Amino acid sequence: MSVATGFDLSSHNRRVRILPAMLAGVTVTLLNMGVRQLGGLQSLELGSFDSLVRLQPDLGPDPRLLVVAISEADIQALGRFPISDGAIAQTLAKLQKYQPKVIGLDLYRDLPQAPGHEELLARLKAPNVVAIYKLSDSESQGVAAPPGIPPDRVGFNDFVLDPDGVVRRNLLSVSQPDRKIALSFSMQVALLYLKDRVQQKNSAVHPHQINWGKAEFVPLTSDSGGYANLDAKGYQVLLKYRSGKDVARQVSIRQVLKGEIDPSWVKDKIVLIGTTAPSTRDLFLTPYSPVKKQSPKMPGVLLHAQMLSQILSAVLDGRSLFWVWPEWAEILWNGAWAMVGGVLAWRIQHPVRVGLAGGAALMGLLGISCGIFIWGGWVPLVSPTLGLVVTGVGVSAYRKLYDAFHDSLTGLPNRDLFVDCLGRAMIANTRGRRSYLFAVLFLDLDRFKVINDSLGHLVGDELLMAVVLRLRAIIGSGDTVARVGGDDFAILVRNIDVDSAVDLADRIHKALIVPFELKGQEVFVTASIGIALGGEPAANVREQPEHLLRDAHTAMYRAKALGTGRYQVFNASMHDLAVERLQLETDLRMALKRQEFLLHYQPFVSLASGRIIGFEALVRWQHPLRGLIPPMKFIPVAEETGAIVPLGEWVLEEACRQLRLWEEMFGFDRPLIMSVNLSGKQFAQPDLVDRLKVILETTGLSAESLKLEITESVVMDDVESAIAVLKQMKGLNVKLGIDDFGTGYSSLSYLSRFPTDTLKVDKSFVGRMEIESEGENVAIVRTIVALAHALGMDVIAEGVETAAQLARLRAIGCEYGQGYFFAKPLPSEAATALMASDPQW
Repeated sequence: MSVATGFDLSSHNRRVRILPAMLAGVTVTLLNMGVRQLGGLQSLELGSFDSLVRLQPDLGPDPRLLVVAISEADIQALGRFPISDGAIAQTLAKLQKYQPKVIGLDLYRDLPQAPGHEELLARLKAPNVVAIYKLSDSESQGVAAPPGIPPDRVGFNDFVLDPDGVVRRNLLSVSQPDRKIALSFSMQVALLYLKDRVQQKNSAVHPHQINWGKAEFVPLTSDSGGYANLDAKGYQVLLKYRSGKDVARQVSIRQVLKGEIDPSWVKDKIVLIGTTAPSTRDLFLTPYSPVKKQSPKMPGVLLHAQMLSQILSAVLDGRSLFWVWPEWAEILWNGAWAMVGGVLAWRIQHPVRVGLAGGAALMGLLGISCGIFIWGGWVPLVSPTLGLVVTGVGVSAYRKLYDAFHDSLTGLPNRDLFVDCLGRAMIANTRGRRSYLFAVLFLDLDRFKVINDSLGHLVGDELLMAVVLRLRAIIGSGDTVARVGGDDFAILVRNIDVDSAVDLADRIHKALIVPFELKGQEVFVTASIGIALGGEPAANVREQPEHLLRDAHTAMYRAKALGTGRYQVFNASMHDLAVERLQLETDLRMALKRQEFLLHYQPFVSLASGRIIGFEALVRWQHPLRGLIPPMKFIPVAEETGAIVPLGEWVLEEACRQLRLWEEMFGFDRPLIMSVNLSGKQFAQPDLVDRLKVILETTGLSAESLKLEITESVVMDDVESAIAVLKQMKGLNVKLGIDDFGTGYSSLSYLSRFPTDTLKVDKSFVGRMEIESEGENVAIVRTIVALAHALGMDVIAEGVETAAQLARLRAIGCEYGQGYFFAKPLPSEAATALMASDPQW
């Protein structure tokens, strides 16, 4: 039965690996809120508030208001400042003729300014006039209200300034020491204007909240919006500016005195009288100040107009007042954007893309914040921006560090991190009171390349992730599994002995025996496992983590050499063999340059005539220190390292040159054949046929005199491609043979399509023929000979060592023989001498 993967490890890894981004977002949010509570971001948040104020639509002048301004030109024309009480009284008289709803006098009149003081006091007693005074505090003396004015028609003139001197808040009322509530100038004017239309009342749900008409005036707290430890004295709301230019229609006091105004501008309106002259210093910074170059400050009377317009627009028009979120909502807001920054940085690795995504997120944050602001809410902008950027940069840096030590596909530690974990295990072992053994298991999937090439790399990746799931299910939670190569895994197991390590290897093999179902296909996987033990007291001094991993890797190669699905425990002899092999690889790379290779030639004989009809070229390595090294030792190394390609080309050229030399020397009656073996890597070269042409042209050897031998396994890896290459070589008129026939897995249907001339019977069959009359091996050779003849091929039997074997081969119709019975592989001089003697067997 097969077991489906069932669980998407890639999505699981994404969820697991995204946790650092989320944790980073939470951490940055908490730090961000802490800095904000300490006031570290207040100036930036207030600056962002100003920017958003300037971005909101300009509503233009409030038609309910008229400002009678005392400009610098008015002061010069009237000849003094403060302007006399008489001039103010005349102004009030002129305005009253036009029937205003309310007149607000934004000028201090606690001291007489002769002439006309009594006349002014009389005018101020009109029921629609509101005067001002200044509250006293510990830093300044107050300014009293004009005498004889009722309390409900006088309001304080105090503005609340932020630390940078900007007016962003509207102070509606304050509690005085005698527990009386003092109202601001704008509040008193608004109450008088609205007394016949709508009355304010306290909220039944929130006793300290004023409900008035269509508006709910929610007081600011000390940390509302972007503030930190705000001076929240009195009843404050955020000032929602109506306009940065003209909050109300303006006329000069001289125009009023001369009667040069339209009565409709005054009738049933609110008229505010105040100075706009810069010399009076009744000027204040506003959110619009940074963009105003000539007159960055706003006169106090216009600020009162802004505050008054805000109250009226909220109560009568339902224009929203500014609201702010509670602290928990701001924490969620900041945390959400920090998470966005972290997730983007984690999920997007390309620096340009993450920059674009981060920029889009910042634009989204600005757009949402601006939309909320226009709708009437002030949410923090700087702190979420800071959270998004800091988390994004931090997670991006962490991601680079994470990627440097983790595998991108499986999320497992990579080789570097595994070596670090192994090193820490070794250090902990040497420092502990009691040493313990630990093991490293090096696991390599057998035939993984075949799965990758046949089913595709996506399926190969899915298989790797499914293998990881099974490995994780087997090892303990305190152990470490890492991906240290394409299909290589390393496992660090603590507190284990050799028997337990072997048991773990067995359990891994059993877990992998169950087939994997991938894309509707059952896939069978085995693994070669090498085991190396560490932690022995005698070895602690010299052990290095890289050495232990190397030993497990060496043991794995030993297991793979013995077959698939095996394990091996490392011992010192394996290391000696690995060192010897490494030295062999190093020497092999230099051997061609140093011309240390030579060819021996073994004849093959016509069994009908008993005479030599050709030779097989066999390479030998004359090592300067180790002497003559047999092919079985260095050919596999040359195959793995790729050195077999230049070596094979040299063998081919040298063999052709030698045969051409013999042809010139002896003048054969019939062409002598030179047989040369082609390795799998040579056969896979795309320019193999072109190289053959060059060698034949260079040596001058006829193509019919060259026979190329290929093993079964080489042509069966990719049959169709192999047939195409064989046909191209056959087009050169060279002879082709299949070496070691009977030991591989050739398909007879394919064999009939191979354009080959010869089958060579493996010596393992020939060697046992003489001890049988009509046994199994004789039958196999007889069958191969019959098959070859049926396909139009001749047969060479290698490994002929006795006369009895020769007799049997002749009896069953084999054409050619090769082996020690005729001659061993000989150096060129000995082979030349052999041909000169013209032997016959």
